[in-house]
Amino acid sequence: MTAMISHDDVTSRTAEILSRLGVGDPFTADGDLSCRSPITGGELGRLRSHTAEEVADIVGRAQQAFEQWRLVPAPVRGQLVRELGNLLREHKEDLGALVSIEAGKIVSEGLGEVQEMIDICDLGIGLSRQLFGNTIATERPGHRMMEQWHPLGVVGVISAFNFPVAVWSWNSALALVCGDPVVWKPSEKTVLTALACQALAAEAARRVGAPDAVSQLVIGGADIGQALVDDPRVALVSVTGSTRMGRAVAPRVAGRFGRLLLELGGNNAAIVAPSADLALTVRGIVFSAAGTAGQRCTTLRRVIAHSSIVDQLVEALKKAYTTLPIGSPLESGTLVGPLVDGAAYEGFAKAIAAAQADGGELIVGGERVPLGEGGQAEQSFYVQPAIMRMPRQSDIVKSETFAPLLYVLSYDSFDEAIALQNDVAQGLSSSIFTLDVREAELFMSAAGSDCGIANVNIGPSGAEIGGAFGGEKETGGGRESGSDSWKAYMRRTTNTVNYSTELPLAQGVEFG
Repeated sequence: MTAMISHDDVTSRTAEILSRLGVGDPFTADGDLSCRSPITGGELGRLRSHTAEEVADIVGRAQQAFEQWRLVPAPVRGQLVRELGNLLREHKEDLGALVSIEAGKIVSEGLGEVQEMIDICDLGIGLSRQLFGNTIATERPGHRMMEQWHPLGVVGVISAFNFPVAVWSWNSALALVCGDPVVWKPSEKTVLTALACQALAAEAARRVGAPDAVSQLVIGGADIGQALVDDPRVALVSVTGSTRMGRAVAPRVAGRFGRLLLELGGNNAAIVAPSADLALTVRGIVFSAAGTAGQRCTTLRRVIAHSSIVDQLVEALKKAYTTLPIGSPLESGTLVGPLVDGAAYEGFAKAIAAAQADGGELIVGGERVPLGEGGQAEQSFYVQPAIMRMPRQSDIVKSETFAPLLYVLSYDSFDEAIALQNDVAQGLSSSIFTLDVREAELFMSAAGSDCGIANVNIGPSGAEIGGAFGGEKETGGGRESGSDSWKAYMRRTTNTVNYSTELPLAQGVEFG
C-alpha cells in the first residue's frame, strides 16, 4: 500500500489547480451536482446543472459560430488547435493532477492522458493542410470530376469518466480543424476537468480571434445529454460510454437523421500461445488488466492461454498481482488507484460471485482495501485486482465488468482460441502473444480477431493517436483520433465540371 492523503488536502489542492487553470471557484452552495474525488470519496463542492432551455441556447450560439467558422480557411482554423496544444503543454502537470483527483488515475496515467491531448492537437495542426478530396477519372471528354470535403456543423460530444479529457480532445481537435464548433457534455463524475479544458479552449480562442462559441460546455445528467442528442442543429453526436447508453442514444439521433459516432463497451482478450515470451506477456497482461483499476474500455478482461502453459502463466500473474502497490493515485509509487465509486465496487463484487457460481476459481485478489481514516475509508473504494480461472466462457465472462477483474481460460487448438476471442458481443480491442509469425498473421487476418484493434505482443490497452480508434459489433463501429477519422466531422460533395462546348451524358444516354 502507498501513503494516503486527507480529504482536506485533496480539496485545497483542487482549488489551487483550478485557479491556475483559469477556472477559479466554480462551486455554489445550492448546486444540484455533487463533485467528488474517488481518492477519498468526499465531496469537493457542488455545481449547478444546465437546464434544457440553456442547452438549446448554447447549441444556438454554436450554430451561429459555425456560420462564421466554416468560412475560415482550414490552416487558419489549425492555429486555434495549435494554441490549445501550447496551453496544454504549459498546464500539463496541473491538468494531469486534476485527472488523478477526479478520475482516480495514477500520476503517470493522468499526465499521459494530457500528453494524448497534446498529441492530437499536433495531428490536427498537420491535418488542417490535408483535408483533401480526390480527382476522379470521368468517362466524359472535356469534364473533370472531383470530391470536396466541407465542414459538417455543430458536433455534440458526450464523454465518460474514465478518459475525462482525452476523448474530448480527440473529437475537438479534429472537429475544430474541420470547421465544426463543439458542445461538450462530460460525465457528471468528472465535471471539474471539463471546466478546466473549456477554460483553456476559451483562452486559445481569444488568443487567435476565433468565435468564443466554437467550444462550449453543458453540465448535468442524462436529461441534459438527451437535450443535446435531440437537438436537430447538432449535426454529429459523438458518444463514448456503455453499450446501454449507445442503445438509448442511437435511435434518437437516427430518428432525426443525424450522424452518430459511437465508442461503446469492450470485452478485450489476449491469446497466449505456446511460443509466447512469458516474461513480456506477464508485463503486458498486468498493465492491460490492472492499469486504471480496470476502468478502461480497452482493459484486458480475458486471457485465453494454451493448455500447455496456462498453469505457469497463472502462477506468474498471481505473483505479480500480489506486489501491485494500491493507494492514492497522487503518490508516485502507486500503480492501482481507486474505483470511481461504490456502484463500480458493487459491480466488481457481484461479477466475482457470479463467476464463482459458474465454477470459477479466485486465484488472487477480489478484496476491498480500506484506506484512509474514519469516513474516508468507508467512502472510497480501493480493491485488490482479481484473477478468476474459469472452466468455460460463461455469461459473466462475456459481460463487461468495469473493474480490475481478469478471467483466464485455456485452449488446445488455435481455431478454438480465435473462436473464444470472438465469442462476445463487443469488438473493441484484442491481442495475441506469440513468436509464431503464422499465428500472428492469421490473428490479424479476416479469419482472425473481429475487433477494431488487433495487436501482437502487446496488450489491448494503450492506443496511440495516429491510428483510428474504435471497434465493431456492440462497440458501435465508430472511429476517432487518427487515420482518416476526420471524415466523420465533414460532409462530402462530388462535383463534375464541364469545360467543353458539348454536353455528353454519362452511360451513353442520349436525350433529344
